[in-house]
Amino acid sequence: MSAPVALSIVFAAAAAISGANAQTSTSVAPLADQTYAYSALPYQVEPYGGERGNQVGYNKCNSTTENQESYCQTLIANGIDDFCLWSSPNSNDTIGTSEAYEVAWCAAKGHGTRIMPDGTLLGVQHITTPDYVMIVGYIDQTQVNLAADDYGGELDPHGADLMGNPMGGMVYSNQYPSGNTDNSTLTQVIEWKQFIGGNQFCLMICDPSKTSSTNVGLCNNVYDEVGITYNCPNSAQKGVYEVCDGDSMTPIGQYVSNGVTTTWTQPWSGTWTVPYTPTVPASSNCRTYASTDLYKADVTPTASGSGSAAGASATGKSGASNSSKSGSSAGASATGSSSSASHVIVSGFATVLGVAAAVAFLA
Repeated sequence: MSAPVALSIVFAAAAAISGANAQTSTSVAPLADQTYAYSALPYQVEPYGGERGNQVGYNKCNSTTENQESYCQTLIANGIDDFCLWSSPNSNDTIGTSEAYEVAWCAAKGHGTRIMPDGTLLGVQHITTPDYVMIVGYIDQTQVNLAADDYGGELDPHGADLMGNPMGGMVYSNQYPSGNTDNSTLTQVIEWKQFIGGNQFCLMICDPSKTSSTNVGLCNNVYDEVGITYNCPNSAQKGVYEVCDGDSMTPIGQYVSNGVTTTWTQPWSGTWTVPYTPTVPASSNCRTYASTDLYKADVTPTASGSGSAAGASATGKSGASNSSKSGSSAGASATGSSSSASHVIVSGFATVLGVAAAVAFLA
């Protein structure tokens, strides 16, 4: 066993032991209220939990934690060739089960995380707008431990208990402040959202210098059941890897009908239909790349990587409808259908033994 792998096991086990021994009456600030310089991150930003247990992974990540068993929960979003996604540490998992304990999987080495195997990303569009950066596209999700038929769900820094999904998940980027030319400088992103499932993904990071309700609303996390089409309107294509500038999207839920601006709110129960069709914002200055020029992880794909899940088109369908239970989520699928819930409230505890999976006990 290599030293980095052994050290990662120790870190994961230590996180589980400290969580089991922690007093659940001890609380920390909501995840979105916690701010740290990247170099000053603690071992865990949420060492104490509640009904869902304690943070499973760690936030202080480096070369000693970079391997395919890493439990790093600090995500980096720098560019089309250097970004991470949240996904499960356990093979053949679902977002509905793993949302609380997901770890970072990165397209590039150097962040102390798990690395996406070669061939994981099947088409990527990176869009820079005045208010947010969005990385969206197609993925063989079996290569990042999701079941081929999982239609996924949504991750964000809030959650019902305000501890985030994943719990303790931190996000940093060199894309901010706007105009930053020092690629080694990472700024914390407070508001973000990620969808993954149905072999599609979207990661949106909102400009942390803009705190208006409109800007924060672009990373709104309460429209999880309508999926990527409405939350991340885009023109990503399979087999295409491009970087573009673009206009900002209209805040999700907002549309114009008969000349009147109206806001639709996603119901939490019953049968409903979205009353409008999302519009893909204009883009310009697009540059295309070959995937072999962007991704050189040299990590062998897993044998299960068939990528057979049939997700909705990233360009989307209009009039998404759903019949849902209160508190459930339709996940990443644009049409709102899903095989799992992304907002399941997990009770009990989550623990790690060696490199074994974290297990969520459902109420």
